[in-house]
Amino acid sequence: MVPAAARRAARPASRREPEGTLNTLWGHGGAYQTWTEYLTRWAEEGGAGTAAAAARLPRLRPEDYHHDTWVRLVNQLTGAVGHRLQAWADSLTAALAEAAADEFAAGRALVQSRTGLDTVRALASHPSLPEDLRTQLRTLVDGQIENLQRQLEDQLTRAVRGGADPTWAEERRRTLRDNPLTTVAGAAGAAGATGSGKAAPPAPGGGWSYDPAAPARRRVITD
Repeated sequence: MVPAAARRAARPASRREPEGTLNTLWGHGGAYQTWTEYLTRWAEEGGAGTAAAAARLPRLRPEDYHHDTWVRLVNQLTGAVGHRLQAWADSLTAALAEAAADEFAAGRALVQSRTGLDTVRALASHPSLPEDLRTQLRTLVDGQIENLQRQLEDQLTRAVRGGADPTWAEERRRTLRDNPLTTVAGAAGAAGATGSGKAAPPAPGGGWSYDPAAPARRRVITD
């Protein structure tokens, strides 16, 4: 019988994996867990309740992870971004529906909605993400915003074909173009209110006058 000590000594040493790989492979510990927990919360709450946590997010490097683990993390990132964009689109659609006969209110809703977009862009541009991933996320976000801008204008064309007042539709189209979603908050196009439907930008730190993640009465699909 071989002594226990000898049996233990005869066992081959296990191959040491990088610490990040071991932690992230099983979904607990390290930067992987920090990011996944943050993304879960951010997807539901947005930037308002997660700003302090965002400042502490650790740097992510794909070479620190197994390929499948990295893919899962990137999928969680894009999923969280998609969730926030859909909640934002739903809220904007509801706000525009409430302002159906008021172009000033519609313009204000468009300008204020950019606060939600700034939150999404901030995550897509987080300095702890690799540069190429930041570029991909920003491209995704900008593409979805441009798509929604087109959808809102296309809805007006279909509304007129369905019997809506062409004058109202043209006024709403002008409001959409005077306050484009593709313009960041505070930039040109977010100037003071005018008769064309432009609205003053929200005060610094301001944003929606209601919960941007609240259920909307009308849904716009942005993908």
